[in-house]
Amino acid sequence: MASLPIDTAKFTGIICAVPPAPRVANRETGQLRVDRETGKTVYQVGLCMMAGTSADVVNVSVAGEPTGVQLGMPVAVRDLIATPWENDGRHGIAFRAAEIRPLNAPAGKGAGQ
Repeated sequence: MASLPIDTAKFTGIICAVPPAPRVANRETGQLRVDRETGKTVYQVGLCMMAGTSADVVNVSVAGEPTGVQLGMPVAVRDLIATPWENDGRHGIAFRAAEIRPLNAPAGKGAGQ
């Protein structure tokens, strides 16, 4: 299925709701998920995405540790995409970003940069 870009400029705010944590690829061995392109560990961050009078928390994957991102902190998200998926009758949407960084940090200093 196609990946769909999300315009994060349309949100009134994006806040870290769940701090970054490495994603586990194999629960039995504890092996961490690694990005195929960069070789960096994939992290997951829970983001509260606010627009108008509504807010949703979504889990977003990013290659490399989002340095400086902490619980309750406003963040900037670069190149956010949503990819619908289906597997064995289960389905959902996977979110991935090129970078998640503290809102006031310079670009390129967030996700493992």
